Amino acid sequence: MAGCGIDRISADSGTTANTTDTKTNPEHRPIHDADDSTSGDAPSPATSARPRSTTRNFSAVLPKNEAYVDGHLSKPALISIAILTFITFVGNFTQLQLSAALPTIVKEFDISVTTGQWLTSIIMLTMGVMVPLTAFLTRRFSTRQIVITSMVVFTLGSIIAWLGPTFPIVLAGRGLEAIGSGVMWPVLQITVFSIYPLARRGLAMGTVGMAMSVAPAIGPVFGGWQTDANGWRSVFLTLAVIGVIALLLATFGLRNFVQHDGSVKADLFSVCLSIIGFGSVMFGVTNSEAYGFGNVMVWLPIIVGIAGIIWFVLRQIHRARLFRIASEKVFAAKRAGASPEVIAHLKAAKVQPPLLDLSVLRNHSFTVGTITATLSFFAFSTITVIIPLYIQNDRGFSATMSGLVMLPGALGQCIAQFGGGRLLDRFGARPVTLVGSITLLVGTLMMAMIGPDTWIWWVSICQFIRQIGMGFVLMPVTTWSLNCLRSTSVSAGSAVTNTSRQLGGAIGAPILVIAMESITKLRQSALGGGAAHAVAASIFGVRMSLYISALITFAMVVLVFFGVKGDGAGSTRDLTHQALHRLHEQIEQERNHITGAWPTHID
Repeated sequence: MAGCGIDRISADSGTTANTTDTKTNPEHRPIHDADDSTSGDAPSPATSARPRSTTRNFSAVLPKNEAYVDGHLSKPALISIAILTFITFVGNFTQLQLSAALPTIVKEFDISVTTGQWLTSIIMLTMGVMVPLTAFLTRRFSTRQIVITSMVVFTLGSIIAWLGPTFPIVLAGRGLEAIGSGVMWPVLQITVFSIYPLARRGLAMGTVGMAMSVAPAIGPVFGGWQTDANGWRSVFLTLAVIGVIALLLATFGLRNFVQHDGSVKADLFSVCLSIIGFGSVMFGVTNSEAYGFGNVMVWLPIIVGIAGIIWFVLRQIHRARLFRIASEKVFAAKRAGASPEVIAHLKAAKVQPPLLDLSVLRNHSFTVGTITATLSFFAFSTITVIIPLYIQNDRGFSATMSGLVMLPGALGQCIAQFGGGRLLDRFGARPVTLVGSITLLVGTLMMAMIGPDTWIWWVSICQFIRQIGMGFVLMPVTTWSLNCLRSTSVSAGSAVTNTSRQLGGAIGAPILVIAMESITKLRQSALGGGAAHAVAASIFGVRMSLYISALITFAMVVLVFFGVKGDGAGSTRDLTHQALHRLHEQIEQERNHITGAWPTHID
């Protein structure tokens, strides 16, 4: 099928056999330490035939045939998915709980809104830097190791932010929270895709997404209430307690689902390039409000950042090419009947997969889905900063009221996430994402009509419509785009799409805030200046930033209309039937290959 690589589907059971995984596994096997053993997420016949273990060895990998049995998750798999979902929820909760407290923090530390929004932007920026590490981390460490370490870092960061006497220290603690929670969503995605068959992934991701949407539902409300009742520091105390609970759950209930290889090494230089690149761009854009774009503090960091991003991309492409060449040499030697010594020598080559395998972007459907998700995050970033500022600073409502106004929208997205997954399985990605993107556009245009005397619950209604649209866009388009990759590329694809999404949100928030404040200053000057016109000018700036958001959303509608089509844009049932139709052809092709752990190429 054009644009979509599909796992082999078992006709009698409806579950994914993952024969691709036993033959190719570039994301999980480095060149110098792979063998002909069976992949961790595709058990061998011997493994499938053995009885289930009665002992609770949490460190052992739970085979797929013991994780998904007779169309349902087994108890250990269900518990593990629930734990991962809860911990990912904590990350989303962390990101949005502070939004209602932001105006209070800005006043207490006597800083600008642009500086204060770093408390929200640093979460997305750090996640954007951490997510590319996901593919490496899942190759190098077990799920338990990743999750437990992440929760230790998260809890430490929450304690530092809770006790921090100055804004930089609070920001540093916030950064540690982001490091701890940054990899959890990709890890959850990889786990869901490694357990569920293709025909059930839409529903599974919709269910998980619904749980994720509970965080923005209660985060701002709970954070606003805490800020009004006990001060903003109580928010971080709560997060520290939640971090301890998550750590205990992971320690005593989480299982491993994918094999890992302790010999894999990290490309630390690529990590540094990503930090320098994306961090410098963010720093330059943030400084533009205070210095203007002509100042060296603005254009120099942006130029350095762009150069770092370009270098990072070129390095990933180069490392992917070297890895592909080394893999092809191993397969060529096997086909030629080379001796075990020669093959072992080729495998000993110190060639690692790229930190971020950008080759998945060659898949047109995946690229369209990734761009769509990124645009939605960029356009939607107004929710974390601009709307709470309007409600509290311009309209004079409390932080608790700010959270309550945002509550219906978050609940709407929660419902839409679940419904979007079911509709994806039934109707496909195109109709669902098209309706969702149009709904998001309409809601944004409605919200752009707010004024100084607007009924406050009109904001809530508009936000409800916007988040319904987000629910029908984000999860379905992400699931569809990952379905269009081979199972061995899901880890790399998840890293790419989540990196892009987080960076879109991280860059979108400061850009829209700077646009809002710049327009506000111009408007206030045009009205004659003075405090009397400050509120009217601020509301005008909020409206203009929402129009900018609507323009970006319109571009997303056009992209969905022209880009989400072809194989894979129909229902998942259609994909399954097409995969069954190709089953015989795939079996014949596999007979012509030497079964092993080495790919003929990196997808």
